[in-house]
Amino acid sequence: MEFYKVNVNGNDIQVADYPGEKGPIIAIHGLTGTHKQMHYYAEKLKGEYRFISVDLRGRGNSAQTDPETSIFKHADDILGLIRELKIENPILLGYSMGGFISAIVASKLKSVQALILLDGAAKASEHQRGIVQPSLGRISREFTSKAHYAEETKKIYTNLGVKWNDVLQETVEYEVGDAGDHWENKSTESRIVADFNSFFTFSPKEIFPQIECPALLVYAEGTIGSMGPLFLITDYDETKESANNLETVVSDCNHYTMVFEERTEINGYIENFLNKLNTEVK
Repeated sequence: MEFYKVNVNGNDIQVADYPGEKGPIIAIHGLTGTHKQMHYYAEKLKGEYRFISVDLRGRGNSAQTDPETSIFKHADDILGLIRELKIENPILLGYSMGGFISAIVASKLKSVQALILLDGAAKASEHQRGIVQPSLGRISREFTSKAHYAEETKKIYTNLGVKWNDVLQETVEYEVGDAGDHWENKSTESRIVADFNSFFTFSPKEIFPQIECPALLVYAEGTIGSMGPLFLITDYDETKESANNLETVVSDCNHYTMVFEERTEINGYIENFLNKLNTEVK
C-alpha cells in the first residue's frame, strides 16, 4: 500500500492506495471517519482491485475544509482527485456520507463504471439528526492523550452496538492529534456539523436520474440501541424510484457495524455485483 497526498485545487488529499489488477475502486468514508473506516473493504478487495481510500478534507491527514463545507464541495474534491490521478472508469464505494458524495460524483462524471452505496444517499430526515448529532461533541473536546480520546470514543461506539477491537482502536487513534498541551480530534466540530446539515439539501429526485452506471445499495436494517436503524427503509423511497439501474440488498448489521466489523454477507453482495459488472464489460 502506498500512502501519499494529492494536491487538488491547492488542497492536499491523503490517499491510501492498494495495488490490484482491476478497478480502480475509490472508497469514501462517512461523516467523522477517515480512510481507515474502510479497512475491512480494503482488505477484502485489494489485490484483485486497485483500492484507493481517501481522507476527505477536514479529516485525518488531509487539508482542512472550506468554511462553507458540504457534501457537494467534497464531491468536487473527488472529481479533482480522479482528474489528478488520471483515473478512467472508476468504481465508487461510498459509506454513509460517502454514499451521498459518491452519488453526486456519479451524477456529474459519466465515466463512473459503477456505484456501491453502503447505507447512504437517502432522503435525510430529523430521525438521523437525533442519532448523529449527540455524538459529535467529542470533536471539540480536549483530551489528555491519544489513549484518553480512544477510551472516551469507545464508550460512544459501544452504545452504538459496536464491539471494540484492535482495528477500531487504530482507526480511532488516527482521528486525533497532539495540540501541544492536549490532544484533540483533527476535525472542526462546526464544519462536521455543516457537512451533516448538507445531507438535508441532497435530493435523490435530482441526483439519481443523472446517474447512468449500475448501482448497488446495501441497506443496514439493524437497530442502534433503542433508536432503530439510522436510515429508515422509507428514506430510500425516492432513491429507488429515481434511479435508473439500482439493485438493493439488505444486511442485518446496523449503520456502524457495517464498517467496524467484517461483514461477510456484505462482502458477498459486493462480490456478486462486481462479478456481474465484469461480465457485462466483457
